[in-house]
Amino acid sequence: MISFKVHNKGVTLEYEPDFGAVSWVTRELDEQGKVTLSRVFTFQRADLITEEEAETGSGGYGIDNEDGLFVIDEAEEPVYRFRFAATKGGYHHIPGRLLGLDEDVLIATEGLKLERKVFIAERNISVFGRIAKLKQSKEPIVVGGDRKDSIPIDAFRELLERFPNSIEIDRYARARVETILGEFFDGATSARERYESYLDRRGAGASVRALRQDELLRAEIDKFVFLRETLSAWLTKATSYSEKEWQKMVVNVIPLLFPKYVAVLENVRIADFYSMPGKRKNRFIDLCVVDANGNIDLIEIKKPFDDVLLSRGLYRNNSVPTKELSGTIMQAEKYLFHLSKWGVEGERELNARYGAGLPAELKIKVTNPKAMLLLGRDRWPDGKAALTDSQWFDLEVIKRKYANMMDIVTYDDLLRRLDRIIASLTARIGAGAPW
Repeated sequence: MISFKVHNKGVTLEYEPDFGAVSWVTRELDEQGKVTLSRVFTFQRADLITEEEAETGSGGYGIDNEDGLFVIDEAEEPVYRFRFAATKGGYHHIPGRLLGLDEDVLIATEGLKLERKVFIAERNISVFGRIAKLKQSKEPIVVGGDRKDSIPIDAFRELLERFPNSIEIDRYARARVETILGEFFDGATSARERYESYLDRRGAGASVRALRQDELLRAEIDKFVFLRETLSAWLTKATSYSEKEWQKMVVNVIPLLFPKYVAVLENVRIADFYSMPGKRKNRFIDLCVVDANGNIDLIEIKKPFDDVLLSRGLYRNNSVPTKELSGTIMQAEKYLFHLSKWGVEGERELNARYGAGLPAELKIKVTNPKAMLLLGRDRWPDGKAALTDSQWFDLEVIKRKYANMMDIVTYDDLLRRLDRIIASLTARIGAGAPW
């Protein structure tokens, strides 16, 4: 069992071996000179401290007896005590080496209780180890307090609460196996199979006579209901897919979600004459779409992660885009710039390369291309709003700012659009199908 004792000058980590398994800790310290607890905390023999030093936080290192541990009571289990952090300037300063990191960790003395779950998630995953992998600098990881580079306490608590538990990890593993191997086993139905089944059902009673308006509307409702259900099902296990897998899944339904597009082009090579003046550099757009008139646009499809829209911090009381959203916008802007500047020569090259995959006689045109960014969630999995009213307003301002060149769409936007289309079509049937 691991616990923490906070004193005026520092923090002590106390470890009481379970089931009387004392010898392994002493053996590791004697033979290796260090010991790792719960796969996260690594201590050297010199980190052991006496009971008196632990109680006073005096800061010295020492050993209470030759075994390096202090016995509370002969009838009770021994306890190992290790120097864990020095307290100064309103922060507990934890040396990075104790957590297997290059960076030190600073945790504010107020607002967050030190306990095992602050450092270790389910299945002995290092919380700060995962945070360190996201950081680009080697500056200390700071939690709480008034430093500008700190992670707010509320955000850190939310991280701990939303860290995947054992059940989620098991479900992820099952979903991952199903994604890769499901098609090889009987009873595993894919979205494509469900759609084919839907088409068979819809066509089973079809006749050669012209469809009435209400039948056309019902067919459209069936299609959009199917798309809505399929997208919702995908979103429940989105983390089990890689970004490439997710893009391939979503791109299959793009022409159904946006009927004006008649072709989807993948890994489209375009020319960049501006990054290196006097030379041509090839750039590759993951996905482009061509409408019924031949006009080409681009689509950026990102996995539906939470919290990729607005930064948690405020700038002069305003919510601002996250690096993920700003970076995606900038990337799309540059693609649109290079695509537009390519002009007639670009049209010829695009048609030569991709024309065979277009409907007959359709030619690609580069005419003021636009972008659609599909990313992020604005609702939690339980359906509750993930943004405050103020954040909703600021996000709408951001969307409007770029409306002339791109459409920023969340996955929840897409679900709402489908809901409204279904409601509108249903209302038309009830009102006698007026067009």
